Amino acid sequence: MAVKINPIRITERALEQIQHIMEGKSIPEDYGLRVGVKGGGCEEVSYIIGFDEKTDQDNEFLMKGIRLFIEKKDTMYLMGVEIDYLEEESKKGFKFLTPDQ
Repeated sequence: MAVKINPIRITERALEQIQHIMEGKSIPEDYGLRVGVKGGGCEEVSYIIGFDEKTDQDNEFLMKGIRLFIEKKDTMYLMGVEIDYLEEESKKGFKFLTPDQ
């Protein structure tokens, strides 16, 4: 059996915010955090994040008690990506940082 290595890193600040959202929105226990991409190939990649159920197409990882689902086809696009949570005066939200940034 191949070892699955989590391709992304999530900062402590982002993990705390994810846990806060899960508790506040009463996310079902069998759901996890889905991280993925839209586009790819010749298109520019945009990142998606949300809560969802696991599918047969997912790899599952555990980070600080949070189940993380990544579709197998998205793994190569997420290698080395870091998710952070930023709060600035004019905006707040999750930010995806790629290795080349």
